[in-house]
Amino acid sequence: MSDPTSTAAPRAATLAKFASPVDRFHLELEPLKEAGVKLAGIYCVFAPVELVRAAGAVSVGLCGKKQGPIPEAERVLPANLCPLIKSSYGYAATATCPYFNATDFILAETTCDGKKKMFELMNRIKPVHMMRLPTDKSPEAQALWLAGMHRLAEFLGGRTGTAVTDKALRREIALQNKIRRALLDVAAFMSEARPPISSLDLMGVCESRTFVLDQEAYLADLLALRGELEALRDQGVSPYKAGAPRILLTGTPVGRGSEKVLRLLEDAGAVVVVLENCTGIKGVVGLVDENADPMEALAKRYLDTPCSCMSPNQGRLDLIDDLVRQFAPTGVVDLVWQACHTYSVESFDLRRHVEDSLELPFLKVETDYTESDMEQLRTRVEAFLELQTH
Repeated sequence: MSDPTSTAAPRAATLAKFASPVDRFHLELEPLKEAGVKLAGIYCVFAPVELVRAAGAVSVGLCGKKQGPIPEAERVLPANLCPLIKSSYGYAATATCPYFNATDFILAETTCDGKKKMFELMNRIKPVHMMRLPTDKSPEAQALWLAGMHRLAEFLGGRTGTAVTDKALRREIALQNKIRRALLDVAAFMSEARPPISSLDLMGVCESRTFVLDQEAYLADLLALRGELEALRDQGVSPYKAGAPRILLTGTPVGRGSEKVLRLLEDAGAVVVVLENCTGIKGVVGLVDENADPMEALAKRYLDTPCSCMSPNQGRLDLIDDLVRQFAPTGVVDLVWQACHTYSVESFDLRRHVEDSLELPFLKVETDYTESDMEQLRTRVEAFLELQTH
């Protein structure tokens, strides 16, 4: 099957607004820079964008998803390190990422040892504020994370000259909750027997959230897209054939430049009905309580993120259970970037849960950003999907 985004099936017109995030970024950045607004670079869904915006700054996603800058990064970093970390550092070291170049400072987090040490090196290039992330959700961990939120607020206020107030924080929490609801509504169209949007297009919509500086405009685009997809669904329009295998893709982040496994699944005739990873559903599930103390509610919501850096990480299994009920996949693919130890180790229990409790076929794919293993992966993916058609 060819790329579903290139088929003759009509596509929602609003998708064009999510197709070139770098162009949109430059257009939105210029007036902000002229007004003296600070830009925070973020690498992870644990970074609270509400807090950034409440301090009068804006944020942009920076996570490296392409192979290009990795050779330069390996001059400093070990070759047997996660490609996401190497790509992130490579972009910083080569000054080839427009998003990184535009930032005034970086919000980092201790999600893994590799990133933690990489950020020490990055701090020589741009100012870095490190968020010390607990590895569990105990009351003590909650208190530690909340204290870290307050430290972050102080850091942001020092950079922007704007103190974070409850009023500003509540305003930004309400906006981000609306965006999360809208994204979940758009993603829900993949639960249809023949979805009106391709998973590659949906990946771009979700990923664009971190690159769009005007979040109100992004929300408006999401709501317009939802209306267009409703119309396409009602007309029976879909880029997919009836009866295609339905895949839940879980594991490490994917995005423009690192979507090779997603493309292989699509090319082999599958519908990737949901991306569980943090560039997909994981980053938007769970709202911030708008009726509680805003800082405490924000800390709780972000610490509830079911990342593999948490120990134990029952939340990931619970989320996958919910997604299986909603999207009815016929199989689960667990993507692990090479040297991502937390996801790789966690894959053992995930396989057992998927095969024994959910009674679904499971495939673990461990790879990097290069295309050197494409044919081997293609053979494995096609064999995995073949089992689901009999």
